[in-house]
Amino acid sequence: MTDGAARLEKGNAMRRVHIIPEEEFRLYSALVRKEADLKQRRLGTWRRSGKKVRDRARWTHTRYPGWIKIARGMGEVVQIEVHSEVEWQLLDSILGFLDRHFADEIRSIHIFYH
Repeated sequence: MTDGAARLEKGNAMRRVHIIPEEEFRLYSALVRKEADLKQRRLGTWRRSGKKVRDRARWTHTRYPGWIKIARGMGEVVQIEVHSEVEWQLLDSILGFLDRHFADEIRSIHIFYH
């Protein structure tokens, strides 16, 4: 078993991302709306999976294994946990999604390596 698989089995996120939006911008709500809009138009590669829970979501990618957990934090900070043996692919994809759709609304992105 690879080191990544062992960490995934234990339930530990390999990468954590905190996204700080610009003042007064509700980034989490905008992310959820954008994913729903793209899904309705049969576009995009991210899909919400699992049950709907307030201020939390689990997304899977159509091509890459694993998932990400997204949560609304205090001060509208969005927290993302990447769960995958190949976390770099999901991390690259979600950062690209954020840049394409919300670049003007994001103040900073912090990546934590665990």
